[in-house]
Amino acid sequence: MSEETKSLNFIEHIIEEDLANGLPKEKLRFRFPPEPNGYLHIGHTKAIGISFGLGEKYKAPVNLRFDDTNPAKEEQEYVDAIKKDIAWLGYQWENELYSSDYFQKLYDWAVQLIKDGKAYVDSQTSEAIAEQKGTPTQVGTPSPYRDRSIEENLDLFQRMKAGEFPAGTHILRAKIDMESPNMLMRDPMMYRIMHTEHHRTGNDWCIYPMYDWTHGESDYIEQVSHSLCSLEFKPHRELYNWFRDHVYHYAKAALPLPPKQREFARLNLSYTIMSKRKLLRLVEEGIVSGWDDPRMPTISGLRRRGYTPNSIRKFIEKVGVAKRENVIDVSLLEFCIREDLNKTANRVMAVLDPIKVVITNYPEDKEEWLEAENNQEDEAAGYRKVPFSREIYIERDDFKEEAGSKYFRLKLGGEVRLKNAYIIKANDVVKDQTGQILEIQCTYDEDTSKKVKGTLHWVSIKHAITAEVREYDRLFKHESPDSDKDKDFMEFINPKSLTIKTGYLEPSLADVEVGERFQFQRLGYFNVDDDSTSEKLVFNKTVGLRDSWAKQKPKPQNNQNQNKGKAQQQKRSAISLIQQFGKKYTNLNEEKQLKVKSEIQALAKEVSYDELEPLFGTAVKKAGTRVAVLIALKELLKNGLDRNEAINEFIDKAKDDKDEILVAEASDI
Repeated sequence: MSEETKSLNFIEHIIEEDLANGLPKEKLRFRFPPEPNGYLHIGHTKAIGISFGLGEKYKAPVNLRFDDTNPAKEEQEYVDAIKKDIAWLGYQWENELYSSDYFQKLYDWAVQLIKDGKAYVDSQTSEAIAEQKGTPTQVGTPSPYRDRSIEENLDLFQRMKAGEFPAGTHILRAKIDMESPNMLMRDPMMYRIMHTEHHRTGNDWCIYPMYDWTHGESDYIEQVSHSLCSLEFKPHRELYNWFRDHVYHYAKAALPLPPKQREFARLNLSYTIMSKRKLLRLVEEGIVSGWDDPRMPTISGLRRRGYTPNSIRKFIEKVGVAKRENVIDVSLLEFCIREDLNKTANRVMAVLDPIKVVITNYPEDKEEWLEAENNQEDEAAGYRKVPFSREIYIERDDFKEEAGSKYFRLKLGGEVRLKNAYIIKANDVVKDQTGQILEIQCTYDEDTSKKVKGTLHWVSIKHAITAEVREYDRLFKHESPDSDKDKDFMEFINPKSLTIKTGYLEPSLADVEVGERFQFQRLGYFNVDDDSTSEKLVFNKTVGLRDSWAKQKPKPQNNQNQNKGKAQQQKRSAISLIQQFGKKYTNLNEEKQLKVKSEIQALAKEVSYDELEPLFGTAVKKAGTRVAVLIALKELLKNGLDRNEAINEFIDKAKDDKDEILVAEASDI
């Protein structure tokens, strides 16, 4: 389906309706208005994507405006980080603006509201004001200062601006309705006294406008046509419109377009904290190394971990624009980066938990440089040379002295293929006094045409380079870490969110640069960390080759029938479950297809080629089953399965099919 024929989201419907009702297209203008009191996180990318996406769609300008009205929490560091993140995501803003640019204009309009009897200075304590606000079911009580004269209010407000009063002695409030069912309309605060230096205006001001007063009027000054914000601001819309309508009366000749506020559901992500206040706490208490720690959901953290702008934009596209709040599974974000890196990341070999292999019939002084394909998904990626010698490392988990018939890695008496090299057979082991295996003694066979089921990655010991490898896991163990009112979210910190290992890498990685991304074959996707130097390489694990958390989710305990059904499902073989998933695959919506695809990819780990090959002959009308087989086959190929005539024939047949989903999956192999 082309972009033009995709159905419009509800915001686009609003814009199209406004255009149809006479709004000139050249008057469309959007903005992204972050507060510079922290780093942007993955939740902000939805708002960024919506506003800048609309700008791209309608060829309309998008302002980057910093709502910098609280100097106690704002810093230039945050401004710089926000600009860097948005540019990295690939978006361009028309103007870089600041609400502090409008402080004088906002002050002048506030004075006008006082003159019109629509604002007054209140001299009560914050506690008294809060008590008088009432409750959602009980009306508020007017302030004893509500009926001050216009002259007294003007005098006090001007003296507030002049710095005559300490913080907390006076505030400016809008005079609206203390009995309004919307508590935000019960004489909201407009200005407070703060003797704090501002990162842009210095000490020019000691009164600062509140967000609700500043935000909408900044939209109006900039002639923003559609002010888009998240759902928590929906109750604020009535106040937004009240301020807007009064100011419009003062300035409509120069500023003819009143902005329209509309709300969308914000992005909530499982296993993730989205509050900047709570993220700051993680930084300040040393749980993470900083705002750009690769475990943080900040854009700078995701960038450092190895995420790409394309993967994040694809994620936002898949999440879509909705009116209702929901929680998106973090596995969808991980799926998007896997899909992106699968196409773009070169494959290399690295061993993170080494065990020594000695190939006894390979000459001690011999070495070979063998050809290895960089990325089978990208023909332009080319080839590289990989050294081979008598002594190599493989992963410790890739060897067992004894194993069953379904164990396709190395075991005594068994054979495996070394990726891009020879077939080896394990003959004996050497152990220390405690029984720990020190080395595996093998022989190699130059006949690489033999059929063996297992393929392992490896590195030549004498050529290997070492690197620090940081393996990251989810920062929280709880799916919704800040949802428990009786527990502090910090109680759900995952103590194993960072594991540091020494990796042994093939020598082609000796000259990598910060930010480069690779697939360590059979291990996952990794990138070069900012801490990396020519003397000490440091790699971050971006994401594994499949979702390892799917199997860790706890089973519900309150539904016996559900548990019984899951128990029966677990008894079924992996290949049977793949077939079951395939039956309805082509009838699912895109989001459900992604979830099912992730399940099939996980199951493929437990499936052998011998189990999968009989399904190559599945009937043409069962397109979903063939799609599921292709997904599983792709995982086997990624993990070292050699392509043969049957595989090529199955893929070619799928490419010529009438089913678009099947063709897409086949074309991606």
